[in-house]
Amino acid sequence: MNSDGTQDARGTHANPVPRPAGPPDVPTAPPRPTRAPGMPPPPDGSAFLTWLRTPRPEALPGVWRFGHRPRPEEEPERLPARQLLSGALIAFLVGWLIWSLLWNGYLGGWWVLPLELFTPESWRENNDRIGNAVLWYSYYTVIALAIMLFVGRLGRWGEVWRRYGPPAWRQAVPVPERPPVPEQDPAAWPALRAAGATDAAERLAADARAGLMRDVDQARIARAWQGVRNGRHSLATFTGAVLAEGAAACAHPSGARDLPSRQARHDLLTGQVRLGTTADDPRNPYAYRGSGLALSPELLGTSLLAVGPAGSGKTGGVVRPLAESLCLHALAGKAAVVVVGAAGAGLGESDAYDVVVRIGNPESVYDLDLYGGTTDPDEAAAVLAEALVGDLADPHPGSDSRRSTTVLAQLLGPFRAVHGRFPSVPELRQLLDGTPGPLAELRSGLLAAGQESLLRELDARERQMAHPGDVGGTLADRVALLDRPAFAGFFNTSGQSRPFSLKALDHPVRVRVDLPQRGHADASRMLARLVLAQFTASVTVREDRSLFACLVLDDATGVVTPEAVRGIQRLRSANAGAVLTLRTLDDVPRPLRGPLLGATGCRMVLSGVTPWDGQDFAEVWGKEWTEARDVTDRQIIAESPAGKAVHALRRAITGKAPTARAVTVRQVERERWSASELAHAVPAGHAVLSLTDVKGEHAPPLLVDLRG
Repeated sequence: MNSDGTQDARGTHANPVPRPAGPPDVPTAPPRPTRAPGMPPPPDGSAFLTWLRTPRPEALPGVWRFGHRPRPEEEPERLPARQLLSGALIAFLVGWLIWSLLWNGYLGGWWVLPLELFTPESWRENNDRIGNAVLWYSYYTVIALAIMLFVGRLGRWGEVWRRYGPPAWRQAVPVPERPPVPEQDPAAWPALRAAGATDAAERLAADARAGLMRDVDQARIARAWQGVRNGRHSLATFTGAVLAEGAAACAHPSGARDLPSRQARHDLLTGQVRLGTTADDPRNPYAYRGSGLALSPELLGTSLLAVGPAGSGKTGGVVRPLAESLCLHALAGKAAVVVVGAAGAGLGESDAYDVVVRIGNPESVYDLDLYGGTTDPDEAAAVLAEALVGDLADPHPGSDSRRSTTVLAQLLGPFRAVHGRFPSVPELRQLLDGTPGPLAELRSGLLAAGQESLLRELDARERQMAHPGDVGGTLADRVALLDRPAFAGFFNTSGQSRPFSLKALDHPVRVRVDLPQRGHADASRMLARLVLAQFTASVTVREDRSLFACLVLDDATGVVTPEAVRGIQRLRSANAGAVLTLRTLDDVPRPLRGPLLGATGCRMVLSGVTPWDGQDFAEVWGKEWTEARDVTDRQIIAESPAGKAVHALRRAITGKAPTARAVTVRQVERERWSASELAHAVPAGHAVLSLTDVKGEHAPPLLVDLRG
């Protein structure tokens, strides 16, 4: 009803007035989808940008620099809680006593003398009660504050506040940092902008924000830009590739931009791989305690030797992370890696490598070049002699296998001159055995070719065969280990297989060599020596040494020879390194243990070694001067009641009986880690590791938790 008594034309709820029918509602179209059905959401680049912008301060050798917070060199003094709180309380009581004595006049009125000397008399003797109160109580406040500052410093109130006050209650809340300016933002590629490649920098920055860039992409493009700065590539080629492909530019020849899986933590910006955490142990320097322990090419360039029994974590805790890291560096165009180990040793998936040589496996796609890809008979003979009989040479560092090299050169040179290739394993065995047919055929071929000098080499070889001390028989016996049915399809020199040669280490290649340990242990050790000899011979003659080359040998048993030690010593100057693992130093001849430990800059002892193994490491790590404190406590007996009361108060405060302490400090020279400590004081899953980088900086032996 309206106010005038008429009914509203709209009707009531019970009897509504029908509305005229309007046009039908037109359904609105749904928004256009941003991606195809079933596709995952686009990646977010925030995680990559956070990783890229995380600070990496300069640190001591081996410290994991990603987000590292440096610690002081010396451990700060930390009082026990009971002593700290009791000292603070006593200081407060002393301050209260001093103020009470001053206020009540027991110490005289000298303490108000400064006020009387430095203020006018009219201020103190006027009739203004409020002004006098302000003046005098301000002075009292200053005196009270001075007493509080003195006793507060004496009682360490600041440390009590930091350890038990509100600063210790709050949890550290990370404050979101603002993105840095483009001139300082690594995600904006300031080096490219400064060189005039602004378009390329914008494209890379856009891919980073869109989540299309990974850590391998960033490292690979940075490596390519370094090539532009060094003059190996042109700026126009680099810019064109980046504008066309973005984060996928300058790709590895395999086309891969990451490994199929990762088991360790890697930081490609610094080139480090984290192996564990430095234990919070008094034997470790304070600056290292609790920090991450990582290795990088700067440390591997001095080579690494790890010794530990089976099951101590050499493969899973050391070899596998290092192999992963070097493979990532290879994808970034910074390194070439060769990983050698037993088949099924867990050295990484096959898809993580460019070349996988499975010796003794008929399904292997690649073969191993027995002669290292060289065409020089003398060079091939030297490498092959080291592989065949290097372990039989005199173990003293000055010895070598020149006689074996000469014997092989006397056969390899004539054979290559006649056939244009080196002999296969069966052919080499026949020549070393002195079989008449192959030698006669080789002689006729040299006569037909007019090779007089090579014919004299062959004549000399035939004369030496008649001597009882000829090493040809020993070489033939060693070659016979490879002339087995399991290796029938390998070491082919006819050109019908795909042999891999370590001459390819001029390129960022990833190689894994699987050795046939089961049933062919002697052949496996011989092949490991062959790979090590070819590696040291190849990397030292590279023209471009900007690419770091590394050989990872999972088990170096029977591999360490005098020539191998000399080769490892030459790797440092060639921007290369080797990683060797041993179950025990007993696998190395006694005269070579010292030179081997001296040739490697990084040395690791895992838990479970024997005391005689620990003795060698204790000697190479040497001794250090330490401060020995001899403390003698003599309990004080109180005779008087007052003395007994004072002693009871001291016992209540400190929790100890009153004593008279005599301290004698001496400088003594002690081993950093003794043989007994290395054998019995290293917990399971831990290792003691000393480091030296290519610049000469070194870290003392550190106790590291490989599980952290």
